[in-house]
Amino acid sequence: MSRAEPGCCEFLIGQKQENCGFDVEHMMASEVSVGANRHEWISIGAIVLVAINLRPGIVSIGPILPAIQAEFGMSHATASLLTAIPDLLMGLLALPTPWLARRFGRNRVLTGALVGLFISTVARGLVPGIGTLLVATAGVGAGIAISGALFAGLIKERFPTKAALLMGIYATSLSFGGAISAATTGVIASVSPWGWRAGAGIWGILTLVGIYGCRVVERSDLSTSARFVPGAGETRLPFGNLKAWAIALFLACVNFLFYAFVSWIAPMDHELGFSTSKAGFVLASFMIAFTCANPVVGWLSKGHDRRRWLLICSALVVGGSAGIRFAPNSAPVLWVALAAMGLGGSFTLGMTLPLDNTDSPEEANAWNAFAILIAYLIAAAGPISVGIMRDLTGGFGLSMACLLVIAVAMMGLSPFLAPRPKS
Repeated sequence: MSRAEPGCCEFLIGQKQENCGFDVEHMMASEVSVGANRHEWISIGAIVLVAINLRPGIVSIGPILPAIQAEFGMSHATASLLTAIPDLLMGLLALPTPWLARRFGRNRVLTGALVGLFISTVARGLVPGIGTLLVATAGVGAGIAISGALFAGLIKERFPTKAALLMGIYATSLSFGGAISAATTGVIASVSPWGWRAGAGIWGILTLVGIYGCRVVERSDLSTSARFVPGAGETRLPFGNLKAWAIALFLACVNFLFYAFVSWIAPMDHELGFSTSKAGFVLASFMIAFTCANPVVGWLSKGHDRRRWLLICSALVVGGSAGIRFAPNSAPVLWVALAAMGLGGSFTLGMTLPLDNTDSPEEANAWNAFAILIAYLIAAAGPISVGIMRDLTGGFGLSMACLLVIAVAMMGLSPFLAPRPKS
């Protein structure tokens, strides 16, 4: 018995040690899980804070465009450059941005782009002439382009199983910033003694929020894991892949229509006899509907194959575009809301397609850069073509008919956007 008792004690002590070891391991795993969740929420917060800054510099021009044209004597074709230049740069800068991120770190590049966006936005409200206005607009476009090109890899890296949801949050944040600027820029311009200059320049203040978001990420020590891995990030662009081309062309249709509508809905309604505030309200309705569709469609599209939702969204765009073309005075808010809901859902899903067809963050970055390059180079023609046709015909009828054709083409591409089969 004397020997058995120590044996029992040793057994109990061993069990206690094993239990303690299990508890320690469990506690450590819990702490790691909590830390990971905290980092995920910080990443989501940073995405939101940055993304809300990436549309006011473009959308805010629509409500004040007639005033800008009146001050500088700009034609519709020249005025369209205020939207087309950012679109063009979003395409052109999609290629060097991954290299910049690999070279200097994603967070540094993002912060620098937002600082440039802040300076250019404020400067646009102070410019003395057309030339400097276009230069400042190029600075706005560069800041938006570089910032926006960094998100696909981040989402693929940190949220590989929630791509559609996170793209929905990103797109919603983009649209939220655009909706705020669409709804308030005209009001700001009308009540300010500086007129349109206040409406154009005030959005630089919002950019400070995005810069703060970058600082939060830096302090949370996420910037190291968020950088591109040298060498591994140099995946070739998929120029020879037909699926990549289909995705890029679909996104080109979406952005072609979005920026054409954003640029010219308010001026078109103004020519139809709407007051500046009412025309701004119609544009704000467009942005609000676009914003609401982003997370809803992203949440509804839970399956791996998103073609059904792409087709539904495309059909909404066709219906809304037809209403804008053939009955612009009958129910303007309804038509723009239909088109916007379709475009909002299509944008969220379209930005998810590169992630659905790739297997790594590096490949996702390559496909995203390719899609952005093609999409925005084509989309830049949207505002310009509408402006040129308005100058040539004296009205918006022909240009709206052309936008309807683009919407039909967008619907035709939807069945070809199947995801890559899961391995």
